[in-house]
Amino acid sequence: MSENLKPNGQGLSRIYRATICSAQGIQAAYQHEAAFRQELTLAVILLPVAWFTSATFGQFVLLIASLLFVLIIELVNSAVEAVVDRISLEHSELAGRAKDMGSAAVTLALLVCFLVWAQHFYRFFFA
Repeated sequence: MSENLKPNGQGLSRIYRATICSAQGIQAAYQHEAAFRQELTLAVILLPVAWFTSATFGQFVLLIASLLFVLIIELVNSAVEAVVDRISLEHSELAGRAKDMGSAAVTLALLVCFLVWAQHFYRFFFA
């Protein structure tokens, strides 16, 4: 495939168009995925908490990164679910496995986030 045939162009125009596509993906997740809305709301609430309770900029970055990690995995899980549902709404063992694995990934991301924040609050209140 020739570079000129790529739909999103080249150079800075490709970066601009990719940014638009990314924004549309986040907007679609917000509109159609309750879990994404809940996790985004939690991230927005915890952002100032992270800022005011972090002793160092590194701590702040780690706390925010753990929240972004959850949102990223939720976006990937939602994309997998959308593709599986697009292929067929009939129950399939393979489709079920794909959705379960996506859900497991979100659960593990939430666990990582919880552990990061729990350690932070333990140090903030007890150390």
